[in-house]
Amino acid sequence: MKASARNQFKGTVKDVIIGTVNASVHVGLNGGATVVATITKESAENLAIKTGMAVIALVKASHIIIVTDFGGYRISARNQLPGSVTGIKPGAVNTEVDLELTGGEQIAATVTNDSVETLGLRKGQPATIVFKAGSVILAVAD
Repeated sequence: MKASARNQFKGTVKDVIIGTVNASVHVGLNGGATVVATITKESAENLAIKTGMAVIALVKASHIIIVTDFGGYRISARNQLPGSVTGIKPGAVNTEVDLELTGGEQIAATVTNDSVETLGLRKGQPATIVFKAGSVILAVAD
C-alpha cells in the first residue's frame, strides 16, 4: 500500500466498540503501544473490523502534536505515546520532527519553526506525541 500519510503503524485490532454512529477501534502496535481510532460504524462494517485482524493505522504528520511537559494537565486526546526526538529538519516555515516511540516505532510530525524553538526541541529529548482518535485512518488488506 502506498499512501501520502507518512505515519503508517502496523498492528492488530485488540478491541472494537461499536456505537450508534461511530466505532472505537483499539490497535495494538508491534512495539507494545496502543493506538485508538474513531471511525464510522459504517466503515467498521465495510472493512469487517474484528478483534485479532491485522490493520494499518495511518496518521498525517501535520496531525501530530508534540508535548514536552504536560505541566500537570490532562488532555482529552486518546493517543498519547512517549518517545524521544531522533531528528529535526527545519524548513522555511515548518520543521519536520522525527521521533522514536518507546516500542521502537518511528513517527514524523510537522510543527512550526516557532514551536520547535518554544519547546526547545533537540535530538535525544524525551517527548510525547499526541493525536486525536479521529485523526487515525485504518486500512485493511483486501
